Amino acid sequence: MFKTTILRIVFLSTLTINCTAQNNKLTIKNSVMDTVFYADGQPITIKIKDGKISDIIRNPKERINTKGIIYVAPGLIDHQVNGYLSHSFVGDNLDAVQVKKITQAFWKNGITTYMPTLTTESNEVLLRNFKKLNAILDDEQLAQSIPGFHLEGPYISPVDGFRGAHNLAHIRNPNWEEFEAWYFASGKRIKEVTVAPELEGAMDFIKKCIDNNIIVAIGHSNASTAQINEAVKLGASISTHLGNGCANTIHRHHNPIWPQLSEDRLFASLIVDGFHLTREEVRTFYKVKGVDKTILVSDITRWAGMPAGNYSDFGQDIVVTEEGAIMMPKENVLAGASFLVTKGIENIIKFTGCSLKEAIDMSTINPASALGFNDRGEIAVGKRADLIYFSFDAGKLEIVKTIVGGNVVYDNTH
Repeated sequence: MFKTTILRIVFLSTLTINCTAQNNKLTIKNSVMDTVFYADGQPITIKIKDGKISDIIRNPKERINTKGIIYVAPGLIDHQVNGYLSHSFVGDNLDAVQVKKITQAFWKNGITTYMPTLTTESNEVLLRNFKKLNAILDDEQLAQSIPGFHLEGPYISPVDGFRGAHNLAHIRNPNWEEFEAWYFASGKRIKEVTVAPELEGAMDFIKKCIDNNIIVAIGHSNASTAQINEAVKLGASISTHLGNGCANTIHRHHNPIWPQLSEDRLFASLIVDGFHLTREEVRTFYKVKGVDKTILVSDITRWAGMPAGNYSDFGQDIVVTEEGAIMMPKENVLAGASFLVTKGIENIIKFTGCSLKEAIDMSTINPASALGFNDRGEIAVGKRADLIYFSFDAGKLEIVKTIVGGNVVYDNTH
């Protein structure tokens, strides 16, 4: 047994770290930078044993200048990830190599936990890919970052606009027997389902999900206030990308946004990429829901990072613009996002004036709370040691080191 110090973190396991820190300073590429706790800008010592946080020692001193320092925070959590790097979780050729490639890319960007999100597809495709994903998670290292899956559809509104980019041919009413087959194929790893409460059989479906400890989210829905209230009463607890999955033209008073926005029991997940919601929408949703009930998600797709141009997906033509928006021209809707959740952190600070702590909390402790991930999402004794180290200068967040379960999975310090 030996000790290795990193960012004032003391590892009590057989883990070698190739960087040094003394007196809360980290050497990164021949420069010395202060390291502090993201929540208050003060030095912190975190002890890790067997992959968990075993002790936290605060070293208070006068607040230091926030320029040229490295922050430590919990690893980021994104529970709506459709794909990345040209790979989709409903793709025909999904395999372990693709999932590992996506996961490692997320580690590089500070995302230590994510939920592969399977969107509206045929019974055969969903059954096949849930089986594949379940088998892939025999890899314990990948399983640490993938605690479960999010099913967005096919039990959503078939109405143009509300269904977004989902394939109309595969949208249908909830069917518990069909879903149960997917659930067992996933190894009971489906942790969240997005559903439209107005569909026939939806309320009974929601109740059965809750009985099986599956989180129910409302999304791609044109439900009435009464239907949304009933869904929440039964246990629905999240609004999937609030303000999106909605028709371009809606009634100014009677629409699915207001009742979800006003319902205190619903977390609001928001895509703050600069395309899905306007600055004014983000500011308004944030003011109403508050820090504790707002969750940042990416809704990132396989087309993220692809060159501008024309593609095909969802059975229709897709356009990636020069600015990074992913559009479905025929329906005049967005077809997912091209930016990671880190962009949402940067943007919500710009749009609302919230603090760095509040933005990080909306990507860590809030999704962990909403999804019941009790072992992660915050820096606290007994929590899993999922940690990120990053700079935040001129509104830009840059990851320098990522740790998952006490193991360094990304290191850009040397």
